[in-house]
Amino acid sequence: MLLISSRQNSFFKTLLKLATSRKERRKTRQTLLDGTHLLLALADVGGQLEKIIVTPAALESPEVQSLLQRFAVAQIVLDEALFAELSDLPSTTGIMGLYAIPVAMAARKEGFCLLLDGVQDPGNVGTILRTAAAFGVDQVLLADECADIWSPKVLRAGMGAHFVLDMLEHIALPAFAADFNGAVAVTVLEQAVPPYTVHLAQNLALVLGSEGAGVSAAMQEVANLRLTIPMEGQIESLNVAAAAAILCYERQRQVSLA
Repeated sequence: MLLISSRQNSFFKTLLKLATSRKERRKTRQTLLDGTHLLLALADVGGQLEKIIVTPAALESPEVQSLLQRFAVAQIVLDEALFAELSDLPSTTGIMGLYAIPVAMAARKEGFCLLLDGVQDPGNVGTILRTAAAFGVDQVLLADECADIWSPKVLRAGMGAHFVLDMLEHIALPAFAADFNGAVAVTVLEQAVPPYTVHLAQNLALVLGSEGAGVSAAMQEVANLRLTIPMEGQIESLNVAAAAAILCYERQRQVSLA
């Protein structure tokens, strides 16, 4: 195994750029999968890595040794201090993988699509992706303003959802919605109906807006369905990830009864 202990090492510099730069991830079509949980999730669906990066201490772990057997790729041993510069986990497991970002599929025109209209918080985006995987979303499409789905924080919140979802970034959502063969539903507070009063078990493009401004005016204009989640008390609105879970569950409930 190759041991890297210098910050001047070219491979370490490449890894550091991937860990910190959206531009670099987009240019190289690579990202880092940090920790045993993400790597196990990838292995469980038959995914592959380009390289594995591991610390000397992690090599002593039976869990890591078992995980290493599931990937037939080169293993790079990285000094503990250098590894800590790459990882943002609260408690590092000492292992990560270099992963080639899959080529995105073409945008769908039917099915159940989730449209993220400027959702910027990485934790929210990752949680929504996890919800999408749980409730049978066929495709997730994200506008330019959204958080990078391949960033470390989104990957961590997604808990492996990335490896089972069809996802497209940098999408002009109004143009997509105009071509979609089904209902285009926006989540808004006014002139809207509860989700359980309308037919959601159909081709559906569900639009979730940004944490501050909500769904954009452009997306509201192309929508043909306006949804709101009834609430009691003094809270005006829900967190966007919580709203996504409620709406996706309601559609799944309706599908199960159809």
